[in-house]
Amino acid sequence: ARDVRILLAHAMDIGADRLTLHLPDELTAEQQRNFDTAIAARANRQPVSQIIGKRQFWGHWFKVTQDTLDPRPETETLVEVALDRPFVKMLDLGTGTGCILISCLKSMPMASGIGADISAAARDVAQTNADALGVSARARFVVSDWFSAIQGRFDLIAANPPYIAADEMAGLSPDVLNWEPHLALTPGGDGLDSYRIIAAGAGARLLTGGRIVLEIGPTQGESVATLLRDAGFAQVSIRKDLDNRDRVVVGHKVAVTD
Repeated sequence: ARDVRILLAHAMDIGADRLTLHLPDELTAEQQRNFDTAIAARANRQPVSQIIGKRQFWGHWFKVTQDTLDPRPETETLVEVALDRPFVKMLDLGTGTGCILISCLKSMPMASGIGADISAAARDVAQTNADALGVSARARFVVSDWFSAIQGRFDLIAANPPYIAADEMAGLSPDVLNWEPHLALTPGGDGLDSYRIIAAGAGARLLTGGRIVLEIGPTQGESVATLLRDAGFAQVSIRKDLDNRDRVVVGHKVAVTD
């Protein structure tokens, strides 16, 4: 029922919160066609966000396409953790829609950052979102296979990398499995390969005292925390989301002492 209300409001080109006021209105022929098309797409399990072309995250609306992962509410935990401490320069790996970097920059007006994604199409979506939300002067988006095209150092690195194991893919809902980019969902294997790459390369891209914050699947906390510790990170901790599931692993780069 909630999906129908959103799709009807979209077809009528009004806010979903105003739909009740307009329910007595007669639909125009165009509005009826738009609604029928949207319902058919949803019946085919296309996500609502892709049908209407946007998704709300951290209080902002982000453009969404089939080239990007749909921003999830649980990823707001990553943003919350990233904003625990001030930062000046941020790197967002696997940026997708740019929702993590842009949300952080909106809440940290003196900061700037780079969003990196292996997909040029996703990079373009992120740039569009940065323009629309007024942070394009402080955000730059690049096509990069993790750290391959990244220069400089940062005091915050964030990532929501693909983490679904290969044998878990078949169990995903059709809304996800058939419509979202598999490259953003799974690295294959045990689901940890992205973390291995990030943990190995992050130290060289972080300033001393900088932090790395990684979203994880709810069963991956200890495995990812161990990867960060083995890579030399200190004060490694696991943070839970609002459902009390492990969701974010945090590590700190400390000065090397003799």
